[in-house]
Amino acid sequence: MKALQGFKLRPLGNEFILVGESIEQVNFNKMITMNESAAFLWQQIDNGEDFDAQTLAQLLTGEYEVSEQQALEDAAKTIESWRNAGIIV
Repeated sequence: MKALQGFKLRPLGNEFILVGESIEQVNFNKMITMNESAAFLWQQIDNGEDFDAQTLAQLLTGEYEVSEQQALEDAAKTIESWRNAGIIV
Protein backbone atom coordinates (compact mmCIF):
# COMPACT_ATOMS: atom_id res chain seq x y z
CA MET A 1 0.00 0.00 0.00
CA LYS A 2 0.96 3.61 -0.40
CA ALA A 3 -0.25 6.88 1.07
CA LEU A 4 -1.96 9.17 -1.41
CA GLN A 5 0.07 12.30 -1.98
CA GLY A 6 -1.27 15.82 -1.60
CA PHE A 7 -2.30 15.78 2.06
CA LYS A 8 -0.91 17.79 4.95
CA LEU A 9 -1.12 16.69 8.60
CA ARG A 10 -2.07 19.51 10.95
CA PRO A 11 -2.45 19.54 14.76
CA LEU A 12 -5.90 20.29 16.17
CA GLY A 13 -6.05 20.18 19.96
CA ASN A 14 -5.08 16.69 21.13
CA GLU A 15 -5.60 15.20 17.67
CA PHE A 16 -4.45 15.78 14.14
CA ILE A 17 -6.40 16.36 10.94
CA LEU A 18 -5.40 15.46 7.42
CA VAL A 19 -6.23 18.17 4.91
CA GLY A 20 -5.97 18.12 1.13
CA GLU A 21 -3.49 20.53 -0.38
CA SER A 22 -5.51 20.75 -3.59
CA ILE A 23 -9.21 20.68 -4.35
CA GLU A 24 -9.05 17.09 -5.71
CA GLN A 25 -8.36 15.74 -2.20
CA VAL A 26 -11.08 17.71 -0.47
CA ASN A 27 -14.20 15.84 0.60
CA PHE A 28 -16.29 18.27 2.60
CA ASN A 29 -18.50 15.43 3.86
CA LYS A 30 -15.70 13.78 5.81
CA MET A 31 -12.91 15.09 8.05
CA ILE A 32 -9.98 12.77 8.61
CA THR A 33 -8.79 12.91 12.21
CA MET A 34 -5.93 10.98 13.76
CA ASN A 35 -4.65 10.42 17.26
CA GLU A 36 -0.97 10.86 18.08
CA SER A 37 0.12 7.34 17.14
CA ALA A 38 -1.80 7.32 13.84
CA ALA A 39 -0.32 10.73 13.00
CA PHE A 40 3.15 9.37 13.79
CA LEU A 41 2.54 6.47 11.39
CA TRP A 42 1.23 8.79 8.68
CA GLN A 43 4.33 10.95 8.93
CA GLN A 44 6.52 7.86 8.54
CA ILE A 45 4.76 6.53 5.42
CA ASP A 46 3.93 9.85 3.74
CA ASN A 47 6.99 9.53 1.49
CA GLY A 48 5.16 7.37 -1.05
CA GLU A 49 6.96 4.11 -0.27
CA ASP A 50 5.09 0.83 0.01
CA PHE A 51 4.02 -0.33 3.47
CA ASP A 52 1.95 -3.05 5.08
CA ALA A 53 0.65 -3.90 8.56
CA GLN A 54 4.00 -5.41 9.54
CA THR A 55 5.82 -2.20 8.56
CA LEU A 56 3.45 -0.10 10.68
CA ALA A 57 3.71 -2.54 13.60
CA GLN A 58 7.51 -2.25 13.54
CA LEU A 59 7.24 1.52 13.59
CA LEU A 60 4.85 1.35 16.57
CA THR A 61 7.06 -0.99 18.61
CA GLY A 62 10.05 1.22 17.88
CA GLU A 63 8.30 4.36 19.10
CA TYR A 64 5.88 3.17 21.80
CA GLU A 65 5.91 0.60 24.59
CA VAL A 66 3.53 -1.86 22.97
CA SER A 67 3.73 -5.60 22.32
CA GLU A 68 4.29 -6.85 18.79
CA GLN A 69 0.87 -8.51 18.77
CA GLN A 70 -0.93 -5.33 19.92
CA ALA A 71 1.06 -3.25 17.43
CA LEU A 72 0.08 -5.58 14.59
CA GLU A 73 -3.60 -5.42 15.59
CA ASP A 74 -3.48 -1.63 15.83
CA ALA A 75 -1.68 -1.40 12.48
CA ALA A 76 -4.36 -3.52 10.79
CA LYS A 77 -7.13 -1.32 12.23
CA THR A 78 -5.28 1.82 11.13
CA ILE A 79 -4.90 0.50 7.59
CA GLU A 80 -8.60 -0.39 7.48
CA SER A 81 -9.51 3.10 8.68
CA TRP A 82 -7.22 4.76 6.14
CA ARG A 83 -8.55 2.54 3.35
CA ASN A 84 -12.14 3.45 4.27
CA ALA A 85 -11.17 7.13 4.26
CA GLY A 86 -9.63 6.77 0.80
CA ILE A 87 -6.20 8.09 1.75
CA ILE A 88 -4.16 5.00 0.84
CA VAL A 89 -4.01 2.83 -2.26
